Amino acid sequence: MERKIKITADSTCDLSPELCEEFGVELIPLHIVYNSESYDDGVNIFPSDIMNRYAETKQLPKTSAVTSWEYAQVFKKYIDSGYEIIHISLGSSISSTHQNSVMAANDLGGVYPVDSQSLGFGSGILACIAHDMIRDTELSAGEIAEELKDSIPHISASFVIDNLEFLRAGGRCSTLAMLGANLLNIKPCIEVSNSNGASMTVGRKYRGKFDKIIAEYVREKLSQFSSFDTRRICIEYTDVPQEIVDLVYDIINEADIFENIYITRASCTITSHCGAGTLGIFFMAK
Repeated sequence: MERKIKITADSTCDLSPELCEEFGVELIPLHIVYNSESYDDGVNIFPSDIMNRYAETKQLPKTSAVTSWEYAQVFKKYIDSGYEIIHISLGSSISSTHQNSVMAANDLGGVYPVDSQSLGFGSGILACIAHDMIRDTELSAGEIAEELKDSIPHISASFVIDNLEFLRAGGRCSTLAMLGANLLNIKPCIEVSNSNGASMTVGRKYRGKFDKIIAEYVREKLSQFSSFDTRRICIEYTDVPQEIVDLVYDIINEADIFENIYITRASCTITSHCGAGTLGIFFMAK
């Protein structure tokens, strides 16, 4: 009998519509909240809306998790059609999404939530791997979910922020820290830990113009590993000039490591926390 397995993921995995189609993934949107108005990430609000609204009003939204009831509505339509489900969630230290997906899964059965312990394409890469395993193996959905957990420690997820304005506005850094970083032209690298639910720490603090330090960051990240899962790497960004995205693509392409170089824009949820001028690379090392 042919297996029927569906992959779902939180919208924060930041797969583009084209990648969702290629890998058979349905995104479940987190919520973007302005005062009493709630929107669904990537459905009726987009990153450009957040950037434009902040430019006009200096107002940032709040973000909220998918509820267990909302997860159940998505899961049930597949369960009722004979599918099992592998769900990839945003790191559990960042949001209650994973906990809520587990609650929904326990009520329904046949759903296997995976705590990605990451964000952005650090989560998305697990959805891609799940697709590959459905295609290339005879493993059940539950077995694939367990195998995915073995991949998590090997995911490299990091990004560099050019402008700390959104972090300041959201209360994640002080005005003094922002002014100091701007004065000294410091661009922090944020490292995502994949061992405790995706907590984030400040890694190296680069200094200089963004186009110069972003090239240094990419080369440095690739040099930290001797072997890779060569199937894919992703360049993920918020509002960054196209020439910088192209520069990063060229550096990765010239390294001749990866079979596929994906480029994707960060979701509303990620954008609302990081703001403009954020770029990271996401891949899996061996």
